[in-house]
Amino acid sequence: MITIAQNLNKILTQLPEDVTLVAVSKTKSPEEIMQAYEAGQRDFGENKIQELAWKQAELPKDIRWHMIGHVQRNKVKYMASFVHLIHGVDSLKLLREINKHGAKHERVIPCLLQVHIAEEESKFGFSEMELKELLNQLANEPLEHVAIKGLMGMATFTDDQKQLAREFKFLSDLKSDLQQNYPQLQELSMGMSSDYELALDYGSSMVRIGSSIFGYRN
Repeated sequence: MITIAQNLNKILTQLPEDVTLVAVSKTKSPEEIMQAYEAGQRDFGENKIQELAWKQAELPKDIRWHMIGHVQRNKVKYMASFVHLIHGVDSLKLLREINKHGAKHERVIPCLLQVHIAEEESKFGFSEMELKELLNQLANEPLEHVAIKGLMGMATFTDDQKQLAREFKFLSDLKSDLQQNYPQLQELSMGMSSDYELALDYGSSMVRIGSSIFGYRN
């Protein structure tokens, strides 16, 4: 039987050195997470804030916790003291809420802005126009306890490689375009278990991989 550590090491050998692997540990037990931790993994991603908070309380404190799911404003307070990176920021109201709780904890909370790149309506995120309007507005309303580090996107759930390539290329090109005026947009979080190799071809700096490490969820 192939172990979590073996899966993890196999993926790490395929990733460029400057790419961060976020092990998506949602629904996984602390024992399973510890198997990856003991193999050297430190970045873990959760999509529910309550689950993120109780795992953070139970597990080693040098884990870097990533919030990769949709964020409800009324739950930011549960992770504001420790979250390493919030991937899915999709509104100015949410940024203001994160900023408020960052101020309470006297820390700057790193965030990525989520861009809607999929053809599925159920996915969240800014359009290109909305994103540019937001960045323009933030120039006039600086949020001192938020650090916008880059962009995040979730591709369509499909086997169509040409469609996935279009979506990844769009986000990669958008980041390059925006960096001319916003050089702080360094990170590009895109690619999951089924499509991360293609995402890497389009400049992803952060891949979110769950089932290829931990096995498929029940």
